[in-house]
Amino acid sequence: MKIGIVANMLHDKPLGEALEYYRSLGIEAAEIGCGGYPGKAHADPEELLANRWELKKFKDTMETSGLSISAFACHGNPVHPDRELAAGYHRDMCDAARLAGEMGVDTITCFSGCPGDHPGAKYPNWVTCAWPDDYLKILDYQWNEVLVPYWSKFAGFARMYGVTKLALELHPGFMVYNTDTLLRLRAAAGPAIGANFDPSHLLWQGMEPAAVIRELGEAIYHVHAKDVKMDPWNRAKNGVLDTKHYSDERNRSWIFRTVGYGNDGAYWKEIFSALRLAGYDGAVSIEHEDSLMDRLEGLEKAVDFLKNCIISGGRTEMWWA
Repeated sequence: MKIGIVANMLHDKPLGEALEYYRSLGIEAAEIGCGGYPGKAHADPEELLANRWELKKFKDTMETSGLSISAFACHGNPVHPDRELAAGYHRDMCDAARLAGEMGVDTITCFSGCPGDHPGAKYPNWVTCAWPDDYLKILDYQWNEVLVPYWSKFAGFARMYGVTKLALELHPGFMVYNTDTLLRLRAAAGPAIGANFDPSHLLWQGMEPAAVIRELGEAIYHVHAKDVKMDPWNRAKNGVLDTKHYSDERNRSWIFRTVGYGNDGAYWKEIFSALRLAGYDGAVSIEHEDSLMDRLEGLEKAVDFLKNCIISGGRTEMWWA
């Protein structure tokens, strides 16, 4: 495994400058935002694909940096019930696949998205319970009429450009948010569907990351490094489904932390050992969203922490046996 970075953390810096800084910390791979919520500050596929000179400059910048591209990030909601919004997110996904093809990158990190509750809906509807029965009818519509058809078709489109790994982040608010929903979509839409494994969104839901890794196995296509700190008092009062703004740290049931500030080294070493057992040997991409630290301090602490936790070398023979 190698230490990576969600590169749009320095979206206000030129790509070359950002990559130089990341490299100075010992980071080896970059997850480059090219659409959706991550934005296009470092890579606008429409511009790069329309101008061979700009594409060459982008390639040269990456080569000079010494960092590889672990994935192109295009997190949006391509099944949004607002057709105009959905079309924009879908266009970003298609452009991400085309750019990945030009760069020889086989992985896009993304969200599954969430439809509305009927064809005329205006907003997404994320169902979290099975009763009253209305909710099961919503899920039937969302899965069978929207989600599975979209991802089955897009997987075929992406494959034309050499993108064989659509790494969906298990994220509440979207249809794929836990182990069962990821495997359900993978079974329906094919092996291009896999996980961008981010422990932070699992932790606050009450899942154990190592158990999820064991279940997903070869379906893990990319990994994020982000931590969560639970507030035992607020959780005891209100549970984990918390809609308070992320800036209201004192009153939330949980907040995002840089790795090592939510769970200790032993906990993360168990995660990386489980990933090794599952056969994963790709990038561990730091996603710094810790509101208690500035971005550079949080990133630098995360890099130092991961250097002591990830398994970066190859496996050895059992020389002692």
